[in-house]
Amino acid sequence: MKLLVFSAIISIVGSCSNPSYTEKVEALKNSIVFDDMEAVERFSSTITADELKKSVYTLTSDSLEGRKTGEIGHFKAAQFLKDFYIKEDISSPLSTGDYYQNIPASFLNQSSKTSQNVLAYIKGTEFPDEVLIISGHLDHLGVKDSLIYYGADDNASGTAALMEIAQAFNEAKKAGMSPKRSILILHLTAEENGLYGSNYYIQNPVFALNKTVANLNIDMIGRTDRLHNINDEYIYLIGSDRISKELHYISEVANEDFTRLKLDYKYNAENEPNRYYYRSDHYNFAQKGIPVIFYFNGEHEDYHQATDTPDKLNYPLLEKRTKLIFATAWYVANSDKRVSVEKL
Repeated sequence: MKLLVFSAIISIVGSCSNPSYTEKVEALKNSIVFDDMEAVERFSSTITADELKKSVYTLTSDSLEGRKTGEIGHFKAAQFLKDFYIKEDISSPLSTGDYYQNIPASFLNQSSKTSQNVLAYIKGTEFPDEVLIISGHLDHLGVKDSLIYYGADDNASGTAALMEIAQAFNEAKKAGMSPKRSILILHLTAEENGLYGSNYYIQNPVFALNKTVANLNIDMIGRTDRLHNINDEYIYLIGSDRISKELHYISEVANEDFTRLKLDYKYNAENEPNRYYYRSDHYNFAQKGIPVIFYFNGEHEDYHQATDTPDKLNYPLLEKRTKLIFATAWYVANSDKRVSVEKL
């Protein structure tokens, strides 16, 4: 009996000494501190509504014909991105020096021709082999019944955001503040066909997947949905806590410190009927155990319609959302340790 009592006491003491879930969360959140807030503010200021708008309008011009995978409009859009990165002196990570990861038609579905992902790269200084991938799909639906499906929100908004984020990191590099980890800017093709571009990258990674610390995926961040007609200062975050609680709280601290958007997790629920977690390119990374965040503004009346035009985007809001992603990326890229994949 004495032994049983003693064992029970030890068990109680042990359970009391273990921190509660709430205490663990609080400790984790308190450990996330932006030591270089001035730098984040300085370089995020290069992200502007005007530049985002200019890029979106170019990406949705009639000559690009809706950027359908494998068609001339998509090739023109890819060339536009390549020219931008060359002009900005942002390099390619590919050994060929080209910016295109070419994908054969045989890999894509039967209705698509050969296409390409577009890759740009900023090398890390302390952990160059570790990489943060910031992605968004470039393709859209093309032309149907003589109507151009412009895809301004889906996903010219995310494409323009990637360009601005790349430029901001490059400005930091030029100022002697290169990220500690490498940044891969990944413009993906064939998302609309079934996430083929990201699947191809996963099967043919430029950086080892076990060295890929996280994927921040941007798909539709220029508009608002019906649920936010009163207050449009929001963004849906999907998947942020599914693989890494730390990444989730990095995002929350970044928002508290810099942008103060409402972070809406409605579509992150495990049994959410729209299943958005499985419907954009981040999912192929998540399947490999890589922490992800999917940034999304929700569907609206112009989703997958020819009426998804650039005049309907909220560019100041697009700027703010892009700055949130940049701040989150800054922390992940510059932390002394890589993002943990352990759940609490």
